[in-house]
Amino acid sequence: MPRLIGQSRAMDMILTGRAVGAEEALSFGLANRVVPTGTALSEALKLAEQLASLPQACMRNDRISAMRQWAMPSNEALIFEAEIGRESLRAGARSGAARFAGGKGRSGDFGDI
Repeated sequence: MPRLIGQSRAMDMILTGRAVGAEEALSFGLANRVVPTGTALSEALKLAEQLASLPQACMRNDRISAMRQWAMPSNEALIFEAEIGRESLRAGARSGAARFAGGKGRSGDFGDI
């Protein structure tokens, strides 16, 4: 938790055991969204649909890069980011070429691109 929200805030929460409300959790970085009461499920489903619509290979590689970088020195993390980024670009290029070969993007047909 100290890595996520800082030593001082983490120690406050750890030592006191006090409850942290939604707005405070948001300000600490423990939450990245706060939604109105009763809308959590519908908002989570909207987020899931948004994430599912993105290029999955790129998203998986971005997640891997973000998670692994903590265990790497900065220069290694930057090299890894570049390598995995190239992998994402290759995956996107293949799927884009396949869509183009299938007729998407030709004669103004950009549906579902």
